[in-house]
Amino acid sequence: MSVYITASGHFLPGPAISNDEMEPLLGYVHGKPSRLKRRILQSNGIKFRHYAIDANHNTTISNAAMAAKAAEHCLSQSFLGKRQIKMLSAATSQGDIVLPGFGSMLQAELGLNDIELHSSHGICSSSMMALKAAFTNLKAGEQQNALVVASELTSRLFKASRYEAAGTAPDFNAEFLRWMLSDGAGALLLETKPRNKCFRIDWIRSFSHADAYPVCMSVGYPTDNSVNRSWQDYPTYAAAEADGALLIRQDVRLLENIVKLGVDGYLRLIAEGRVQADKIDHVLCHYSSHYFRGKIFDMMQRAGVGIAEHKWYSNLYSRGNTGCASIFIMLDEFRRTQPYSVGDTILCMVPESGRFNNAYMQLTVVEA
Repeated sequence: MSVYITASGHFLPGPAISNDEMEPLLGYVHGKPSRLKRRILQSNGIKFRHYAIDANHNTTISNAAMAAKAAEHCLSQSFLGKRQIKMLSAATSQGDIVLPGFGSMLQAELGLNDIELHSSHGICSSSMMALKAAFTNLKAGEQQNALVVASELTSRLFKASRYEAAGTAPDFNAEFLRWMLSDGAGALLLETKPRNKCFRIDWIRSFSHADAYPVCMSVGYPTDNSVNRSWQDYPTYAAAEADGALLIRQDVRLLENIVKLGVDGYLRLIAEGRVQADKIDHVLCHYSSHYFRGKIFDMMQRAGVGIAEHKWYSNLYSRGNTGCASIFIMLDEFRRTQPYSVGDTILCMVPESGRFNNAYMQLTVVEA
């Protein structure tokens, strides 16, 4: 049975925030401007992003509510109403609360009843895992449609007060993601029959390297990144916060592996016969920073399986890095604004640096 993406939608909170507006909104840590911000922004190339907090650090909209708005936008472009949805598959790096699952909170926000539910937890690739769960469900004939939603609200982690609570000025690994990540949500509707011009999902495949690499991106470890102690092992949450265990961290020494492992997965897909480089018409790759774009091109070219640069589409620079929601927001904007023809092949790639999980998907443009 074939599965199709028949509609898509997204939601970005508040106005677009420029590079000059970022630090006044997030706050100056200990009243001092960052010495790292300019360097990191020059590297990632992002010009605008969106935040679900205001200058007083009040949350303007919850993660579940953002996800619901993206879902409603998607359904408004579709042939189905909410009562016809059979499955909800949701993804986020962190929900508004620790428990229950994000999918449950989103279901309640949307007012969906009597559906099959799935929550996917991870970092950037969790959206692709949620998508694969829905894709395989429909392929197996269990359901006729599924709504897949990914949403991120990371800005709450970047308030100046979070860093000040840890006492000392934030180290590079703790401050790095403050200038990288932002908020947003994206949604896709899957059906077992095509509607107008839409995307058939040919396959979804991922390769996890958690057994071979240490943690690269995390929340919950102390400053020394000791895997033997998590934020829940402290006597109080205040003690965990004071030790920096609630800061989001990126081990930048390990980050270079993301390009090598991402291209390695691409080469494995070619070896499996799933990908033919010369047959790819469009590439949507969630590279988290412009810094990695050239490295990916170069490594593919040296392997003899490069894809021409004009075939690559990204909205990173204008929408920001919205974690697991990025690929859905990108696909929605591509679907609505870019030229493509029936028969075109689209390769989607999502490298994740959490503990290095790389996800891939191939789509073919079809018409009912």
